[in-house]
Amino acid sequence: MDLLWKRGFQHQCFSVVSAGDFDKIWKEHCKDEEKLCEYAVAMKNLADNHWAKKCEGEGRIQWCLGVCQEYFFNGGKRKAIEKDARRAALHNPAPPGSNPLLAPGFDVSDVCAANHSFHLPGKVRLLDVGSCYNPFMKYEDILAVGIDIVPAVETVYKCDFLNLQIQRPLQLAPDAVDAFLKQLRNPIDNLPAELFHVVVFSLLLSYFPSRYQRWICCKKAHELLELNGLLLIITPDSSHQNRHAMMMKSWKIAIESLGFKRMIYSKFSHMHLMAFRKTSLKTTSDLITRNYPDMLYIPQDFNTVAEEESSSFCYSRSEMEDEQMAYTFSELPDVAYDSDSGESQTSSMSFFEIEDPILLLS
Repeated sequence: MDLLWKRGFQHQCFSVVSAGDFDKIWKEHCKDEEKLCEYAVAMKNLADNHWAKKCEGEGRIQWCLGVCQEYFFNGGKRKAIEKDARRAALHNPAPPGSNPLLAPGFDVSDVCAANHSFHLPGKVRLLDVGSCYNPFMKYEDILAVGIDIVPAVETVYKCDFLNLQIQRPLQLAPDAVDAFLKQLRNPIDNLPAELFHVVVFSLLLSYFPSRYQRWICCKKAHELLELNGLLLIITPDSSHQNRHAMMMKSWKIAIESLGFKRMIYSKFSHMHLMAFRKTSLKTTSDLITRNYPDMLYIPQDFNTVAEEESSSFCYSRSEMEDEQMAYTFSELPDVAYDSDSGESQTSSMSFFEIEDPILLLS
């Protein structure tokens, strides 16, 4: 039900793709309370009747928790920052006897901020965008803030992330920031910048019919994250391991242009999972020389009107098919991945052996 309705929403938006009037269609979509409530109830039902009872669908949540644990509590953050320092020193050797962390090209303010926050004094402040039912709330090490256009539970705040206003950063101690988050009120229309350690986009970006809307989401995530905070992106893909590898390479280039660096990439059977670290306080993307928003594409972006209209929207799945679809969310990683080389360790296909329309144009 939920995926069919979502597909119908994307079909509705397709008619305005050529005009690019995505802002108008998005606002109309957000006003359709009846459909949005149907979607929220369907997702909550999926969580209660499939994921919670059968431990299915927890794979993506556990992946996010594992990344946070390794990064914030097991030394991953320090290793990443020191690796950056070594790379900077390699490309810009510092004078003998000087601090390698202060090599030319390495921002002193960034280093100071990074050294100050190697160890979290409290919980991981996590923003779950499109949360629906706030799955991170039950974990002790996480201070979770779930937002959605139509929440399915009371613990999720109502918020249109695309139109969220970003304010100046808070000048508060960590415990005061935690207190601020615990006192948020519905609906959320604005949030201070550099407020969170982690922003999660779980099955979110493919929900939007426009590449530019996906781009805006990533840009807002960059503004909301502390320096060296993490953006965790999970996006669905039921295809072969390498079929959409070039698409993920395209996403990597586009998102890194904002001031991120990809740390981790995992391919589950039915989804891609990526962890990006915020490496710059300012957005660094140059939209004049390269059209980075266009690089955040999904296969459906290339569908024609005829293909969309030929698809059946009244198809009804059986209970077994529903269970099989729910099971796709619980897959564990089936192959190791080398994030530096950009290739699966068991794959013989290179990213650049696939002709990709967006990257070729870029």
